[in-house]
Amino acid sequence: MNEHSAINAAATDHLPFFIAAPGQTDGLFNAMIVFLIVFVFAIGLFYLRLHALPEHLAHGASKVQLQLVGVLALLALFTHNHIFWIAALLLALVKFPNFSAPLDSMAQSLERLAGSAPPAGALAAAPAAEVTHPEALPTKAVRTRTAPLAESELTPVVPEKVA
Repeated sequence: MNEHSAINAAATDHLPFFIAAPGQTDGLFNAMIVFLIVFVFAIGLFYLRLHALPEHLAHGASKVQLQLVGVLALLALFTHNHIFWIAALLLALVKFPNFSAPLDSMAQSLERLAGSAPPAGALAAAPAAEVTHPEALPTKAVRTRTAPLAESELTPVVPEKVA
């Protein structure tokens, strides 16, 4: 017999499947390498998705809020300070009211009342509210003027009933 093929007398007759013969490919080792590569990739993907969670939650929010949440999430990712991520998550979950739309509408109304037109592009037109009540619809065309109204012209306008 060949010296290399002789089995040691202390060895058992049956060897487990994961012990490879000399010169053979170790299947368990190759499977574990693939498993560890996939596992490390999955853990990294989970970690990055978890850090992006506040940004996904704040996606429907205002642009400023989304940018602030994104900056806090990036700070948490690069500094490993979890307080930034918690702040980003809390900021993403809070719905801030839109203060600029009513203020823009008031400014436009005041400029119309004062008789001056707003500068082009200064204030964006707010979307018109849907009118559901028929008495809320105007019945007469309103004439705009730049001069102040006389006291005799200050009579209330009552809309006509729509049948």
